[in-house]
Parts: sequence; C-alpha cells; structure tokens
Amino acid sequence: MTAMAISDQQRAEKSAQAMWATDDASKWFGMSLDAVGPGSSTMSLTVKKEQANGHNICHGGVIFALADSAFAFACNSYNKVTVAQSNSITYVAPARTGDRLTAKAVEIARTGRSGTWDVTVTNEEGAVIALFRGLARTISGTLFEEE
Repeated sequence: MTAMAISDQQRAEKSAQAMWATDDASKWFGMSLDAVGPGSSTMSLTVKKEQANGHNICHGGVIFALADSAFAFACNSYNKVTVAQSNSITYVAPARTGDRLTAKAVEIARTGRSGTWDVTVTNEEGAVIALFRGLARTISGTLFEEE
C-alpha cells in the first residue's frame, strides 16, 4: 500500500506545528502564529510595557524579533530546515504599548538552497511599522518525517 502524499498546505501546517512546539523565544515575546502557508506566515503580538524603550515606544528588537519569527515560519514551511543567512529591517513608524503588531511574511524568490522573503509589520490600524527582508539558506534535515 502506498502512502498518500500530503498537500503543500498540510506540509506548511505540520512544519509550523513542529517548529512552534520548541519555539520558546517567540512564545516568551508573546507572539502568536496566526496563519501559515507554503512560503508564507502571519504572526502577531501586543506590545507590552516591558517591551518599550527609553523613548516610550516599542523597542526595535521586539519588532525585529516578530518579523524574524514570521520569516522563519515562512521559509521553513517546506519541511526543509532553513536558517537565516542575512536580514535587514527599516523602521517606518513607531509602535506603542498596547499596539497589536502583525508581521506578514511572503516568499519573493526561492532557487536551490537560497531564498528571499519580505515581511511587512503593521499595527491594528494597518499602518506600516517596519519593512524586513530576510535571506535564507536551506541546510540538511527536516522538521518532521514524511512518508
């Protein structure tokens, strides 16, 4: 009897479940994984007062971490262990305590073991807070065993 192949969406969901199970950092920041698909993901968090900097706005590292986590779930959605090679971020507007930030990661290009993803971070009103670009490299291994 031959095992049925899973769909690309099922693969993305199973990959995300495997990663989320051990992603203590994203959970510690207060992130939620809202959606995942082949080459894409959406994550969000509500900015806590402990995440504000000396200017009383959201620390850039928190915004970067949110974008980086969305990037990670998107580029690992093919069940191939993939790591960041290079990332950059442009902060467009400040986020404040209580803001609900959403990071949407989309695949721009993927060839061989290399890929590029863009992540847009917005607040609950849809205002762009940051633009992130991540370059990824697939290494050996999978997140779960496929039949």
